[in-house]
Parts: sequence; structure tokens; C-alpha cells
Amino acid sequence: MSSRMYGPEEKAKLERLITEGSTVLREIEDLREGLKETVKAVAEELDIKASIINKAITIAHKDNWLDHEDEWNEIEMILGVTKRLPEKD
Repeated sequence: MSSRMYGPEEKAKLERLITEGSTVLREIEDLREGLKETVKAVAEELDIKASIINKAITIAHKDNWLDHEDEWNEIEMILGVTKRLPEKD
């Protein structure tokens, strides 16, 4: 254990930070759980996999569709070269 001594102001600041940090983490957990339940309900209603909706949310949030599009194009190229890409109607 550290032998550092904290004054009253430092102690109060640390106590406040720990309390506020704990509150923020609880709110994040609650929001994540609420989002999870909402995604599940919408997925069932629309007959879409929840994982697809979650992926779309993540891509929209990070604004990185082009990264995923590049990956998808590379996968499509590999499947085409290996003749595993289904014929388009």
C-alpha cells in the first residue's frame, strides 16, 4: 500500500470522482441494456438478426462504412477467384 498522504481537498476530490465515475458506469450499463432490448424487439418485429442491426449501429456510429465496404469487396474477390461466389440471377 502506498504511503502517500492525502489532504482533505484531495480526499474529497477522489471521493467525488469515484462516486461520479461509478454513477456514469451504472448509467452506461443501463443504456447498453436498454439498447440491447430495443434491438432485440425491433429485430424480432422486422425478422432481422439482432447482430446485423448491431453491426449497422456500430458502423453508423463510427462512420466507417468504407472500411467495411473494402473488406466486403476483398471477400467477394476471393470468393470469385475460388469459384465460391454464387451466380447472380
